[in-house]
Amino acid sequence: MPPRRSYDQYCSAARALDLVGDRWTLLIVRELLAGPRRYTDLHADLPGVSTDVLASRLKDMERDGLTTRRRLPPPGAAYVYELTPKGRELLPVLQALGRWGQTELGERRPTDAVRAHWFALPLLRALEGEGVVEVRLEEGEFHLRVGAEDGPVYGDGPAPGEADARLVMDSETCAALARGESTLPEAVNAGRVTVTGDGTLAKALREA
Repeated sequence: MPPRRSYDQYCSAARALDLVGDRWTLLIVRELLAGPRRYTDLHADLPGVSTDVLASRLKDMERDGLTTRRRLPPPGAAYVYELTPKGRELLPVLQALGRWGQTELGERRPTDAVRAHWFALPLLRALEGEGVVEVRLEEGEFHLRVGAEDGPVYGDGPAPGEADARLVMDSETCAALARGESTLPEAVNAGRVTVTGDGTLAKALREA
């Protein structure tokens, strides 16, 4: 493998960008925050990336200690990629980047791809406390692990167990939340988000 390119600047920001400044790297981190993913799953949820670039980025990230690769036991017998603790520490970086860029979202363009779970990180920023939240959109369902200190912070599909809160909203409401045009309590109070569940998170949203 060729040596990693570097800015060769004695600056922590430059050193960080040596690791994550390449195109697609942070979006791969976004996908792996959902937990272990197969190469084919990553490729499907990163529309626009070529197979060569994705393979190259994953090798770079493994070399730099951001990800690991392991083989699933039978009957799966497939390789999966997952974040190391160092890689997971990029969650607040992605959250800050998303908050900074929320005004750039604007209206969805005809050429824009979308996946339901891409709204997971904006909603995670909007929730406080701890617990599992299940979210249903027109594009699909996903769940969030609010306040999780390790492991996946979100996942595709319904929550694996009983959710502390369930949120149902349309895509435009979710997009407005992602753009910072509305807070989650405001959307709940306006009737644009339906909240069910008996957990602390559900009660807090209904009472906000």
